[in-house]
Amino acid sequence: MFRRTAAVLSLSLAFATPAQAEGRIRIVEQFGIVYLLLNIAQDQQLIEKQGKKLGVDITVERTQLSGGSAVNDALLSGAIDIAGAGVGPLLTIWDRTNGKQNVKGVASLGSFPYYLVSTNPKVKSIADLSEKDRIALPAVTVSVQSRILQYAAAKKWGEKEFARLDKFTQTLPHPDATAAVIAGGTEINGHFGNPPYQEQELAGNPNAHIVLNSYDVLGGPSSATVLYATEKFRNENPKTYRAFTAALAEAAQYATKNPEGAADTYLRISKSKVDRELLLKIIRNPQVQFSVAPQNTYSLAQFLYRVGAIKKQPASWREYFFEDPVIVQGS
Repeated sequence: MFRRTAAVLSLSLAFATPAQAEGRIRIVEQFGIVYLLLNIAQDQQLIEKQGKKLGVDITVERTQLSGGSAVNDALLSGAIDIAGAGVGPLLTIWDRTNGKQNVKGVASLGSFPYYLVSTNPKVKSIADLSEKDRIALPAVTVSVQSRILQYAAAKKWGEKEFARLDKFTQTLPHPDATAAVIAGGTEINGHFGNPPYQEQELAGNPNAHIVLNSYDVLGGPSSATVLYATEKFRNENPKTYRAFTAALAEAAQYATKNPEGAADTYLRISKSKVDRELLLKIIRNPQVQFSVAPQNTYSLAQFLYRVGAIKKQPASWREYFFEDPVIVQGS
């Protein structure tokens, strides 16, 4: 926790950083294999390579934070240029900055099923959750996990009850939540996480089981984690922006065609101790799709508008994503 605090303090020192010239990009990501495309781009220096094609030498700076709230604060402060977080935080900041900084999505990082895992044998569905349960997730009420849980509650008990389960949730980074779930013996007996943490929990604790699958709530495969930026950065750095999206598209092709290389990249860049075979199982999961075009995000946007979580009603997914050739087939 001291290391994370130091990282956040270090990031705060950059808040006064002046606007950068073309050729510099500062990216923040969180935890998990959902950031694999950024890992591949880093490992193979794809952003730099695509920049050279456009005649620009690009310097890439990377930071890691936890939770959509922290990521959004960093973006609005000017400390970063590209934010990596869930669709929930994207929709929150898009709504908040409309007509001002005009933050919009840049691309998806692929579609992954997110699991709500519990070690409480009495919890078979969200209807069984009680005061005895504490569900860890990246950011209470803001993270995509929190929003999907609200969506599930609304489908179960009606939209007026969308926040019914919020009182059982607690903000905690994925690595810490996973350690608590696997070890047991703490108040954290549930975790709405992402790969590979959810799979580690299922393999590491005999009582761990899936209570909810995000795909079931959203009606099929969907982009849970996305990248987004301010309109100012996109307009002032057109070549850097184009190089970045082209690099993402190249990374997605690599991950799709080379699962073993992608797994090795994740282990190398993240320095994770996760089992390689478990990673390969995740990457090869038929439900996982490495596409930079956003998939099935609009239903969540509509839900958040209906319950008042966002004030502006988007006409389509295109309203909260920038136009770009690599994401023309989004939804």
